[in-house]
Amino acid sequence: MFASPFFWIVVAVALFWAVGAYNRLVRLRSAAIQAFSALDAHLVRLLALLGECEASLAVVPGEPVQARTALQAATMQMGVSLAVARTQPLQAEAAAALSTARHALEAAWQGAAAQQAATEGGLQRPRWLEHLEQHQAPSAQALERFNLAVQQYNEAIDQFPAKWLAWLYGFQPGRTL
Repeated sequence: MFASPFFWIVVAVALFWAVGAYNRLVRLRSAAIQAFSALDAHLVRLLALLGECEASLAVVPGEPVQARTALQAATMQMGVSLAVARTQPLQAEAAAALSTARHALEAAWQGAAAQQAATEGGLQRPRWLEHLEQHQAPSAQALERFNLAVQQYNEAIDQFPAKWLAWLYGFQPGRTL
C-alpha cells in the first residue's frame, strides 16, 4: 500500500494543499490586523481631536457640565477599549467593547457640540467640530477596510476543508466593528 505511487501522489497533494490553505489563513489574518492598525491611527487621531473639543468647552457657572463629563468618560472608555483591542484586534470581546465605546463617544461629542452651540448661541461653528467632521470620512473608510478584511478572514475559516486546519491551529473568527 505504501509503495503505491498513487498513495504518495495523494499524500503530496494533501500536504501541498494544507500548506497553501494554512498560508492563506495566516495571510488573511495578517491583512485584518494590518487593517486594524490603519483604523487604530484614525481612532488615535479622533481621541486627540476630542481632547481639543474638551479643552474648548466653556465651563459656565450654573450651567450643567454633563456634556463635558460625558465626553471625558467616553474618551476614557474609548482609550481603554482601544488599548485592549490593539493587543488582540480580532478577539470578539475586545472588538465588541471597542464598538460600544466608539458609539458612546460619538453620542458624547454630539452632545458636547449641542451644548457648546447652546452656550454660544449658535453664532459660530466650533473649529473642533469641523475637524471631527473632516476626520469622519477617512475614518469610515478605514473602518470599512477593517470590516471587509475580517469578513474575508472569517469566510476563509468557515470554508470546508480549511475549517479543519483553522480548528487544528486555533484560528478564531474575528468580529467586525
